[in-house]
Amino acid sequence: MTSGLAKPDLVIFDCDGVLVDSELLSCQCLSETLGGIGVEVGVEEALDLFLGRSTAAVTQYCADRGRPVPATFLPELRLRLREIFGRALKPIPGIDLLLSDFKVRSCVASSSDLDRVTLSLALTGLAAHFGDRLYTAQMVERGKPAPDLFLHAAAQMQTAPPKTLVIEDSVSGVIAAKAAGMTVWGFVGGSHYVSRDGRAMLLEAGADRVFDRMADFWKDEEHLS
Repeated sequence: MTSGLAKPDLVIFDCDGVLVDSELLSCQCLSETLGGIGVEVGVEEALDLFLGRSTAAVTQYCADRGRPVPATFLPELRLRLREIFGRALKPIPGIDLLLSDFKVRSCVASSSDLDRVTLSLALTGLAAHFGDRLYTAQMVERGKPAPDLFLHAAAQMQTAPPKTLVIEDSVSGVIAAKAAGMTVWGFVGGSHYVSRDGRAMLLEAGADRVFDRMADFWKDEEHLS
C-alpha cells in the first residue's frame, strides 16, 4: 500500500474517532435524543448514517422523513454529550505521545461544532497541541463529504492541498479529503470499529493507507525528522 504522500507540509486531523474516542458515545447520545422525539435510530444505524457528518445531516434526515426536529433537540443533544463526555471521554491511545513529538504543522478539521471540539480536546488533555488551529463545519457552506472544510483549513494554514495529509476515520471524511485533492490516511483504532470492518470501508472510499494504532503513524512512511 502506498501512502500517496511522503513529506506533507500540513497534517489535518479529524477530531472524533481520530483524536478522541467519542464516536460510540456520540451515537449513543444521538440515538437516545432522537428516540425522545419519536425517531427510532439505533446506535449501529446512527454510525452507518451519521459517522463523520454534522448535526445538519441529522436534522435533514429527520426532515426528509416528515419529522422535523423541535427547537429543543440540538440543545438537549449538546447537554447529553457534555454529560457523557465529562464522565467517559478518552483520548485515542497513543495520540498524546505522537503529538508531543510531532514534526509537521498540524490542525483539526471536524464536523462537530467548535464548542464540542474545544470541550473534547480540553477534557482529554490534547488542547495545547493545537491551540486555535481548529476548523469546523460551522465555518463552511457544505460539510463532509464535500471538500469545503478541508480546503478551508488548508487555506487558513496557507498550505496547498497536494502537500496536505488528512487523518480520517469516516467514509464521508475520506471522500471529502480526496475531493479536496489531498492525501488521506484512514484510522480505524477507535472503539466504534471493534466490530466493524473499517479498513475495507475506508479503502473502498479512497483512503491511501489505513492504520489502527497511533504508534504506527509513521510506520513504513518517509517523514520529516
